[in-house]
Amino acid sequence: MLIIGIAGGTGSGKTTVVNQILNDLPADEVCVISQDSYYKATDHLSFEQRTKINFDHPRAIDFELLIQHISALKKEQVIEQPIYSFVTHNRTKDTVKTHPRKVVIVEGIPIFNNETLRKLFDMKIFVHADADERLIRRIKRDISERGRDINEVLNRYQQTLKPMHEQFIEPTKNFADIIIPYDRYNKVAVEIIRTVINECL
Repeated sequence: MLIIGIAGGTGSGKTTVVNQILNDLPADEVCVISQDSYYKATDHLSFEQRTKINFDHPRAIDFELLIQHISALKKEQVIEQPIYSFVTHNRTKDTVKTHPRKVVIVEGIPIFNNETLRKLFDMKIFVHADADERLIRRIKRDISERGRDINEVLNRYQQTLKPMHEQFIEPTKNFADIIIPYDRYNKVAVEIIRTVINECL
């Protein structure tokens, strides 16, 4: 089993890179684990309290469960991946049954921030993008997919997202085996990754 970690700031293009890799692999040989599914459950908090959580801080992530699930996949065990709602700021009651595959891709913003999780990755990829581009993508996504308004998105960016990125995300580029300067047509970088995957398989 090959476990690949793909990290980078919000709106950096991680999902695009993941999809480019997936396009060359048979569906039954790869699975994707999204860090977005592993925000901590907040059942004990009111909705108002949940909206005040700093979701851009690594402590908002249930790394313990994420590590447990990836370790289980390495042991050829099936896991129940949680489903998180960004509208309610909480996990739903549903899960996604995820089977072990030859290639496991773990995608998320702060996944290189946790040393134990980092050690589980056979390949670490960091997708880098200009801050302005990332902000534009974040605004579009949060408004269209997560029910936010423009003021809420900009306030969160200024108060938490930007300082958290500078403190916790940008420095983790140092842990990456490959840094991809994001370009949706960055064929050379993706081809290198595909070659490494094929050699490992």
